[in-house]
This record gives sequence, structure tokens and C-alpha cells, in this order.
Amino acid sequence: MTQKKYPPVPAGLWRRPVHLLAFGLGTGTVPFAPGTFGTLLGIPVYLVMQALPLPVYLALCAALFAVGVVLCHITARDLNVHDHPGIVFDEIVGYLVTMIGAPHGLPWIVTGFLLFRLFDIWKPWPVRVADRSVGGGFGIMLDDVLAAIYAVLVLQVAAHYFSA
Repeated sequence: MTQKKYPPVPAGLWRRPVHLLAFGLGTGTVPFAPGTFGTLLGIPVYLVMQALPLPVYLALCAALFAVGVVLCHITARDLNVHDHPGIVFDEIVGYLVTMIGAPHGLPWIVTGFLLFRLFDIWKPWPVRVADRSVGGGFGIMLDDVLAAIYAVLVLQVAAHYFSA
């Protein structure tokens, strides 16, 4: 299987904060598995948010999704590539959605990370459909949130059976 070739990221791209955020503060420039590194950036964001009351956590996730739609749209447009692998803001938000209502502790953080990456890479229906057919910043964000919904469901079932 051949890897898609994407244009290099222009150096001037970093002058605009919107691009720096879309590229996960630079984690999206890692030459291998940028989505995984972007998801890793979601962990400290989650650690800051985990103590928030659930309604506030959900509202913040929704706000970050909306911001992500704009960030990803502008960055994809400026790069002239629909979903450049360096755009990882969607992975950050996807991880945060995965962790909705998750039990606290390192095992749950790691499990949420692994589940999100699994569903984001695997792209079961309808994630794959959204990835292929929904354009713009909304499409970039949507497939990751759909993958996160699978991950959060599995994580919640695991939490029900395995948390103290």
C-alpha cells in the first residue's frame, strides 16, 4: 500500500496561531504517527479538565469542537489539502470526548488513549463514511468525534465492569 504524499508544511504557516493550534502546537509535524502524537497532547488537556463538573466538561468539549471546525477548515484551505495528517486538533478533541465520564487514574487514561486510537485508525462505519464524504473543517472534526463515540462506549462498559 502506498502512502499518500502531502505537500510539506510551509515555514510561514507557524506565524498564524490558527495553524499552530490546528497542528497541535507542532505535534502534527512529527514525521511518523502525527495523529498519535496529537492524541498524546490531549492527555494533559484532559488532566486539566477531568475535575470539571460533567455539564461544564461537555460544554467545553462542544466549544472545542466548534473551534476545531474553524481551525481545521482554515488550515486545510491554506494548505490546499483536505485533511493533512499534521492537522491534529481533531485528535485532541476526539480524546477528550473519549474521556467523558471516565474514571480517574492512569489505567483509564491509557485505555481511553488506546481505544480512541484504535477506532480512529480502524474507522468503522459510519466513521469511514464521514471521513470520505464530509468535507471542510466539520468533516475533519466529525470522523474523530464519531470514532470517540465508539471509544467512550467501550470505555464506559469497561468502567462499569472493572472500576472499583
